[in-house]
Amino acid sequence: MDQDTSGDARFDADDEDAQGWQLQANCLGVDPDLFFPERGASTKEAKAVCRGCVVREDCLEYALANGEKFGIWGGLSERERRKIRRQRALARAAAASQSATG
Repeated sequence: MDQDTSGDARFDADDEDAQGWQLQANCLGVDPDLFFPERGASTKEAKAVCRGCVVREDCLEYALANGEKFGIWGGLSERERRKIRRQRALARAAAASQSATG
């Protein structure tokens, strides 16, 4: 079943990845505003769409790799993604330090 994603701000039909994981996403065809709630608004509905999505990890990695600062991606808020980025940066620094001394 072909679905038009041209009106969905989360998906760029010209993006090569749009032919891959994005077309399998639970959020395909869902109003993008759900994933970009106003400050202080609930994210439960958006996260519920992400829960059980077969491409949730791909979505999260896309957001992390592209520095998405707003919205729910891979079931996580920006604050939650920031924590992952911080943890990964610390792990990289520790690994670099260990390899430099080892």
